[in-house]
Amino acid sequence: MANILIVDDAQTDRELLGKVVSSAGHVPVYASDGSQALAKAKSSAPALVFLDVVMPGANGFETCRSLKTDTTTKGIPVVLVTSKSTPSDKFWAQKQGADGLIPKPFTPDSITETIRRFVK
Repeated sequence: MANILIVDDAQTDRELLGKVVSSAGHVPVYASDGSQALAKAKSSAPALVFLDVVMPGANGFETCRSLKTDTTTKGIPVVLVTSKSTPSDKFWAQKQGADGLIPKPFTPDSITETIRRFVK
């Protein structure tokens, strides 16, 4: 059982992701913006981060870059869950250090598969 950080400014999306994480046998930890995400990533040591891109303040790309450049959090896999899934968005996600991208609307299977892939 691992902590999985879910970062999204939309409470509904956080809860939907949280249900999938819980049913996969893990503990969802929530943040609603980039600065909360950085603090929670340091305090809860998640095995994986699901990160929305379109958020107020620091967006998901900026938050991903911050997570991947911080020595405490750089080893945590970050998967963007976003409506922004054009080829240029995917390219930009990789440039920020994202380990994957799941387009919204997501399916529970796509989330479960991603958990299986990254959480050992």
